[in-house]
Amino acid sequence: MTVNMTKGQQISLTKSDGGTLTAVRMGLGWQAAPRRGLFGSRTREIDLDASAVLFADKQPVDVVFFRHLVSDDGSVRHTGDNVVGGAGQGGDDESILVDLQRVPVHIDQIVFTVNSFTGQTFAEVQNAFCRLVDETNGQELARYTLTGGGQYTAQIMAKVQRAGNGWSMTAIGTPAAGRTFQDLMPSILPAL
Repeated sequence: MTVNMTKGQQISLTKSDGGTLTAVRMGLGWQAAPRRGLFGSRTREIDLDASAVLFADKQPVDVVFFRHLVSDDGSVRHTGDNVVGGAGQGGDDESILVDLQRVPVHIDQIVFTVNSFTGQTFAEVQNAFCRLVDETNGQELARYTLTGGGQYTAQIMAKVQRAGNGWSMTAIGTPAAGRTFQDLMPSILPAL
């Protein structure tokens, strides 16, 4: 059963049978919002990029994004860059796979971000979301709708963090400005 998350909400990533998740996928989906023009409505391609920043004791130690598709330890993998969005009409346009069992013990948080590489604002995006899926069976665990309409170019979406012997997820939903994950670091740090 999917949990529709609200900003700041935290959920445990424990399976319904009490077991712990071993592999998850953070999916990002979006569409370009139609704009009214002189000759009717039209859309402009929007290149949103998903990134995952791996932290150890609030220090960034690795990142996975369209130019570095696999973490140095191999536990986190980006499936590739989508430069237009809307391909799945509600499906994932970009995905980041996390093998939770392989994440090194010193990594205590993984923060997921989205940014507009081409600099368009979220006012030009519609139907944007991030979702967490149990990669072993395809079941959607949680979904967070990325609110559109803002004059920002990025958002700190969510994080997964160690919780005892397992993991939990927190929806962050903080708007930010930046075209790359590096630009977003000042906005990420307060969410740790």
